[in-house]
Amino acid sequence: MKAAVMLQIGGLYAIWLREVKRAIRDRGQLVGGVSRPLLWVLIMGIGLNPYFRGEIYGEVRFVVPYTYLQFIFPAVIALNIMYTAIQSAVSVIWDRQFGFLREVLVSPLPRATILLGKVLGGATVALFHGSLVLALAQLADLSLSLSDLAHGLALMALLAFALTSLGVVIAGRIRSFEGFGVFSNAVILPLYFTSSSVFPLDPSLTGAQTRVLYPEWLVDVVRLNPMTYAVDSLRGAFIHFHQFDPRLGPALMLGMGVLFFGLALRDFHKG
Repeated sequence: MKAAVMLQIGGLYAIWLREVKRAIRDRGQLVGGVSRPLLWVLIMGIGLNPYFRGEIYGEVRFVVPYTYLQFIFPAVIALNIMYTAIQSAVSVIWDRQFGFLREVLVSPLPRATILLGKVLGGATVALFHGSLVLALAQLADLSLSLSDLAHGLALMALLAFALTSLGVVIAGRIRSFEGFGVFSNAVILPLYFTSSSVFPLDPSLTGAQTRVLYPEWLVDVVRLNPMTYAVDSLRGAFIHFHQFDPRLGPALMLGMGVLFFGLALRDFHKG
């Protein structure tokens, strides 16, 4: 019994380590993980910061009690995690085309262990890329306590696991590298831009008022997008601001992780 458990742990570690090493050797992925937050924080955050305000009775105020740079900072963390987590699943296509996946699937390891190793490997890399953004916290004039960091990293890990599982689900249905790249971007960009990541739904407004200021379809899409609540959770951890019920984010991320991992496991059993 003990030998069987050690075999499972050893196999899980080997697959996890392979995914991490693959990412470390991919310099393009690292460049993207660094350049993407720099672009969003330095250009978008600073450039649009003066326009992130409104005027009420002659008094200029921010729409929310934060600068635009602070508002999008948690969303940039989510963006870096999204890109890395979903793109890491391209290894499934690579392994399938070059026969490695078939060799692993016929090993004594259960398919759930194989899948868990791949997902944990991709999630680890995605968590690292999300953590790179934290180096820019001072630039956003954010002072993060140890409890903020611990809370935020736990949420980031949960999001990374869920999105890596989603990436594996996509990779299980796409047979080419080109198709995966196009389809994954078609998933990432709409999810991100409709998650209230770059613009807030003013929390001081009622639902009816919000639908007057914004197109009704856009409000509905934002509220139905699970990434909206993931980004909101990260804002709660890093800038202590919520637009929605703070319990929704962790619950939805956990639900996404279970759902997408279950779908990916079903595809693995079919394969």
